[in-house]
Amino acid sequence: MVRYRRARVPGATYFFTVTLRDRRADVLTMRLDVLRQVIHDVRRRRPS
Repeated sequence: MVRYRRARVPGATYFFTVTLRDRRADVLTMRLDVLRQVIHDVRRRRPS
């Protein structure tokens, strides 16, 4: 398992990349609504 460095800075902005095995697939861009909803749900359950 990869051990990432994480800066624990309140209010910080984080950048992450998501990739698929098939990089030609468009499922990530076709389902942005799902990604946005998941981020919203996590923020609600785990406020900073």
